[in-house]
Amino acid sequence: MHVGIIGAGPAGITAAYQLAKKGVSVDVYEAGPAVGGLARTIDLWGQRVDLGPHRFFSTDRRVNALWLEVVGRDYSMVDRLTRIYYGGRFFSYPLRIFNALRLLGPVEAAQCLGSYVQERLSPTEQDGSFEDWVVHQFGRRLFEIFFKSYSEKLWGISCKELDADFASQRIKKLSLAEAIFNAIKQGRGNRHKTLVDRFAYPHLGSGIVYERMAEAITRRGGRLFLDRPVRRVVPAGDAVQLELESGETAWYDHVVSSMPLTLMVQRLPDVPDAIREHAAALRFRNTTLVYLQVEGDAIFPDNWIYVHDPALQFGRITNFRNWTPQLHGPRGESILALEYWSYDEDALWAASDDDLIALARREIGATGLLGERAVLAGHVVRIRRCYPVYDRDYKRHLRPIEQYLQTIPNVTAIGRYGAFKYNNQDHSILMGILAAERIADDANHSLWDINTDYDTYQEGALITETGLQEL
Repeated sequence: MHVGIIGAGPAGITAAYQLAKKGVSVDVYEAGPAVGGLARTIDLWGQRVDLGPHRFFSTDRRVNALWLEVVGRDYSMVDRLTRIYYGGRFFSYPLRIFNALRLLGPVEAAQCLGSYVQERLSPTEQDGSFEDWVVHQFGRRLFEIFFKSYSEKLWGISCKELDADFASQRIKKLSLAEAIFNAIKQGRGNRHKTLVDRFAYPHLGSGIVYERMAEAITRRGGRLFLDRPVRRVVPAGDAVQLELESGETAWYDHVVSSMPLTLMVQRLPDVPDAIREHAAALRFRNTTLVYLQVEGDAIFPDNWIYVHDPALQFGRITNFRNWTPQLHGPRGESILALEYWSYDEDALWAASDDDLIALARREIGATGLLGERAVLAGHVVRIRRCYPVYDRDYKRHLRPIEQYLQTIPNVTAIGRYGAFKYNNQDHSILMGILAAERIADDANHSLWDINTDYDTYQEGALITETGLQEL
């Protein structure tokens, strides 16, 4: 069997790694210059940094066992510290009840509590929107303070236009009552992913996981082609042809695609017009990362901060100094990453590097986080199509595409891009594992259910300082 893999992000490279271990011949095509996708690590100013904060956490035994197989002992458990910046104040996140009450003040705190009680007595009628889901779980006032501005920055649409699936996947089963209970327990024994305060992190960045997978693939005879974008997938009976942007072609028994689902489907030959129109209706959101090199090594203690303040355009800031010391080594400067989100047509996406760095300097200054420290340099990384947009119509467009692709048995779509799923690393790794089992072992896995129905797959184990711990 000869399998072609499109994309060397967590899903694609995991599928290739697992297939190579099973003796399957694999070729991996990556459009960019490095493996890791959104979870890759880059070298910058003598340090290593990720593309934003990449916290790895899973309770799935297979995912954790594979991660440890690749990383070995080259990781540490990081104590997570994150806060929310809103109204010139920094709120602990996950919620610390006394911190929140103190910063909100007695009047605002009473309004939040009253809003929550009112929601319990007279629940908001659910219309399938993110807004109504969160209001029901937390009350309207907390929604307006801690959810509305950040979510609308991220997605570029109102929370009424955003589907409740985003909430059910990312803050599933969490309510104000659970958050308060977690605060009282101070996080002891908590396994809700949104609230987990410790996580395993590779010493040299999240990308090292996928770099090592790539090395293992080539050692087993697999081939990795970087800077080789695929133009389209052409199913032809029992085989599949890949057409590269360079004009080259290659034939495979099976193709695993993690290229953006919208592009892959629209470029399929003989695809029905209705399916092509559904694919064209799905949208991705872009990310622009502005890295700032700042003097000093103790700027603020957080791993990252969520910026809910509507007066600021950036939505999140990461401080790589607070992950593992191997990232920065002997360097005395700190590297921060500010995240901006946009669509292709937005002015922010078209802005020059100089303008973006100037904007980031102004906005980080407005938070007061830097004090008198100087910004020494700036660097911009643009990532297109990195967030699948869960608008209220997305399922109406995605389901016919899923059904159509199931009629093409030798093409498998996986990953955040490829399956149009708002995956974490663990979701994409699991997709890669199960895709390999489907191809090599003829296993009957439903890959479309991962993330939206992730509990189905969990087998119960955690990564700790000493390795895998059964639950």
